[in-house]
Amino acid sequence: MTARTSTPRRAWLGFTLVLSLVGLVAMDNSVLYLAMPSITEAISPSAGQTLWIVDIYGFVVASLLIAFGNLGDRHGRLKFLLGGATLFGIGSAGAALTSAPELLIASRALMGLGGATLLPSGLAIVSNLFPDAKQRARAIGIFAATFAAGFAVGPVVGGLLLNRFWWGSVFLINLPIVVVFLAFAPKLLKDVREARPGRVDALSVAQSAIGILLTVYSVKAAAAEGFSAGQLAVGVLGVAILVWFVRRQLTLEEPLLDLQLFRDRVFTVAVLTGLLSLVAWAAAGYLSGVYLQSVLGFSVLTAAFLALPGAAVLTAACVGTAGVVERIGKRSALIASHFFMGAGLALLLFTGTTGGAVFYIASTVIAGVGYGLSFSLVAETAVAAVPAERAGSAGAIAEMSNELGNALGISLLGSLAAFLFRLLGPGSAGTLDTTLGVPGLSAKDADQAKDAFVTGLHAAIGVAAALTFALGFLAVRWLPREEPDAAAGELPGRKEQAVS
Repeated sequence: MTARTSTPRRAWLGFTLVLSLVGLVAMDNSVLYLAMPSITEAISPSAGQTLWIVDIYGFVVASLLIAFGNLGDRHGRLKFLLGGATLFGIGSAGAALTSAPELLIASRALMGLGGATLLPSGLAIVSNLFPDAKQRARAIGIFAATFAAGFAVGPVVGGLLLNRFWWGSVFLINLPIVVVFLAFAPKLLKDVREARPGRVDALSVAQSAIGILLTVYSVKAAAAEGFSAGQLAVGVLGVAILVWFVRRQLTLEEPLLDLQLFRDRVFTVAVLTGLLSLVAWAAAGYLSGVYLQSVLGFSVLTAAFLALPGAAVLTAACVGTAGVVERIGKRSALIASHFFMGAGLALLLFTGTTGGAVFYIASTVIAGVGYGLSFSLVAETAVAAVPAERAGSAGAIAEMSNELGNALGISLLGSLAAFLFRLLGPGSAGTLDTTLGVPGLSAKDADQAKDAFVTGLHAAIGVAAALTFALGFLAVRWLPREEPDAAAGELPGRKEQAVS
C-alpha cells in the first residue's frame, strides 16, 4: 500500500500547506541578495543600514528559535503557527510599502519574529500528521529539503520579480501564501503540545538576543564608520552579556542552550558545519549579487539566470543526499560537503572587475553540492550524536546554527568587505551602489570603487573558504570511521569520541 493511500488526504493537504510557508520563510533569508542594488537606489540606506536590512531577519529568527519552540510546546503549536504567519504577513506588507531604511529594518525584524515561531512549530505539526515512522521520516526529509530549496531559489525569485516590478514586490509576494495558509490551516492542521513542556528562561532569551545584536552592531559600526569609543563600548558590553549568557546556561537545570551537548565531537562538528555553511553561503550570495549587477553591469534578470545553475544543483544535492549517504556513508558525505564548499568559494577569488561571470557560475555549481549535502545532513547528524532524551535540544541548536550562520555571514564577512571598501574606495559614499550613483562621479573614481569592492569580496570569501577547509580537516580527525556494514552511513562509536 502506498504512503498516499495509507495516509488521509487531509494530512497530505496539511503537509503541503505547511511546506508552502516553510519555503517562504527560508526564501526570505536570501531574496534580497539580488534586490539590494534596487533597494539602495530607491531609499538610499547607509552602509550599516544596508547590512541590517539584509540580516536583521536572520538574527531575530536565530535568537528566538529555541525559546519559541519551548513556548509552542506549552501553549500549542498551531496557535504559534497562526500567530507567526500573521506577524510574517504584517511585516511583509510593511516592508513592501515603506520608503525609509529604518522602517524597512523594523519590518524585516517583525518578519523574523514571525519566522521564529513558524519553523519549530511547523516541524512539530508535520511530525504529528504522519503516525507511521517511515512516512514521518520521509516527511521530515521533504521539510528539510523545502527549507534548503527556499534558501537556494530566493535570489532567483527576487531577480525575476524585480525584472518586472518595483523592489517591494519581493515582500508583497508573501501575502497571498500567508492569506491562504491562515484560511485553511485551522481546518487541515491539528494542534500539538507537550504534556510536560520545558520551562523558558526569559533572562537567557534576553541575554542571547541583546548580546548578539550589540556585538554585531559594534562590528558593523566599525566597518561602516571606523572605530570610536562609543562603538568599542557597545562591543565590549555585547561580549560581556554573551559571556554572562554562557555562564548562566551552565547553571540552569533547563538551559535555553544546552552547552553540555558540545562535549560530543560529532555534535560539535555537525553544528559548526551548519553555522559555517550558512556563513559562507550568505556572504557569497549577498556580495555576488552586488558584484554581478554593480561591478559587471548585468541586469537583475541576467543575474537571476546566472544564479539558476547553482540553485538547481543545491536543490538536487539536498534531494539526492540520501542516495549519496547510501553509497559512501554519512561521514564521507559530511566531510565532502566542506571541501566542495571550500573549492567552490575559492573560485570566486579569480573574479575581477571584468569577465567574472564564468567563475561565479562555476563557484555556485561546485559549492552548491557541498551546501546541499550539509543542509540535509546537519540536523540528522546532530540529533543522532546525542542520547534520545536530548534529541529535541540538539535539533533546536542545529536549526539555530543555520539561522545564525545566515545572519553572521552578512554581518561579519559583509562588514569586512564594507571596511575594505571604505578604506580603499574613493570616499564618495559608504557602499558601491551609492558611490556609483553620485552625480558627476569620474570614470577613475568609478573604477577605483569597483576595484575596492572586488578586493573586499575576495577578502570576505577568502576567509569563508579558509574556515570551511579548516572545518573539513577537523571533521576528518573528529568524525569516527564507519564500520564496513554500517547501514545508511550511521556514525558509530560517537559517544567514545566525546571530549572529556
